[in-house]
Amino acid sequence: MAKLYFKYGAMGSSKTATALITKYNYEERGMRVWLLKPAADDRDGVLRLKSRVGLEAEAEVLPASADICALYENHDPVDVIIVDECQFLTGAQIDQLRQLVDLNNLPVLCFGLRTDFQTKLFPGSRRLFEVADSITEIKTICQCGSKATVNARIDSDGYIITEGDQVVLGGNDRYLAMCHKCWKKSIAEHRKVK
Repeated sequence: MAKLYFKYGAMGSSKTATALITKYNYEERGMRVWLLKPAADDRDGVLRLKSRVGLEAEAEVLPASADICALYENHDPVDVIIVDECQFLTGAQIDQLRQLVDLNNLPVLCFGLRTDFQTKLFPGSRRLFEVADSITEIKTICQCGSKATVNARIDSDGYIITEGDQVVLGGNDRYLAMCHKCWKKSIAEHRKVK
C-alpha cells in the first residue's frame, strides 16, 4: 500500500540530495519518477533541482495555483512522485498529493523544511504533519554539536534576523542551521554567528 511521506530537516541537512538519490534509486529499478518543486523555489533555475553537494535533475515546477491531481491526469504514467521544498506547497496541494496516494496507490515522498526562521510552521509542512503516513526527520547539527532544529536567517554582517517575510530564498549566505539554545543565545547577545 502506497504512503504519503514527509522527510523534513533544517537547512543543510541534505534534504534535496536525499530526494535526488531517492529519484536515482527508483529509476535504477526501472521505475518512472515525477520530480516536482514549487515555483517559489527558483534558486537553481526554473526547471532545475540542485543540491549543495552538486547533485541535480530536471523538475516540473508547481505554481501555487496548480491542481496536482489535474496535472497527474494529463501526465505520462509514473510509479512515484517526489516533491522537494514541499514547505512552499499550499495546504490544498498537500491534500491533492494525499488524494493521489489514496486513490491511485501512488507513493508520494515530500522533502522540505519544518519551520521558518521564526520557528513557525510553513503551510505545506503543517498540512503534511496532519496527513502524512510517515514523518521522518533528516538530522543535521549546530556548530556547537547539538542537533540543529532552527533555520536562523542572517543578514550580510552575520547577525540573526528575527523579522521579515516568511519566504526569503537563500543558502549558506542567508541561513544557518542551529540548535534552539544557540539561536536564542545569539539573538539575546546580538552577536555575529558563523
